[in-house]
Amino acid sequence: MSRRDQIKLTPQEIADFLAEEKVANVATIGRTGRPHLVPVWYLPDGSTLSTWTYESSQKVANLRRLAQATVLVEAGTSYEELRGVSLECDVEIVEDTERITAIGSALTERYTGSPEVAAAASQFVRAQAAKRVGLVFHPTKVVSWDHSKLGGTY
Repeated sequence: MSRRDQIKLTPQEIADFLAEEKVANVATIGRTGRPHLVPVWYLPDGSTLSTWTYESSQKVANLRRLAQATVLVEAGTSYEELRGVSLECDVEIVEDTERITAIGSALTERYTGSPEVAAAASQFVRAQAAKRVGLVFHPTKVVSWDHSKLGGTY
C-alpha cells in the first residue's frame, strides 16, 4: 500500500474531521485569474459545507463569474500531526432569505455552542440575512490526509 493510501481518511473520518474543525479556507478565482483566499466559518454536512457571507464580498463576485472553489480545512502543527481535507467544489449561491436565515442561525448556534444564544440572536440574524447570500460547497473531488496514521514513520 502506498503512503498516500495509508494517510487517506475514510468518508466517516472526513465527516468527523469537518465537524470537529471550525475554519475553512476558501479559494476562488478573481477577475485577474489569481486566487482569492479567505477564511470562513462553516456548517458541515458530510463533506458538503455551507456558510453565509455579504452579497457584496469579493468571493461572491468571483463565484458569480465562476461558481467553483477549492476549500481547505486543516489542523496540526508538526508533520506527524498534519490532518486535512481539500475539497474541489461547485458552489451554489443561495439567495432565498429563509435559507440564508437558516444558515445564519445554524452558524450562530455552532459557533456560540448555545441554542439559547442562537434563539436570542434570531432577529439580528434575520436582519443580516437581507444583506447576505448563502454558499453551499458541493465537492466534486476530495483529497484527505492524516499523517498520524503513519505512526511516526515516514
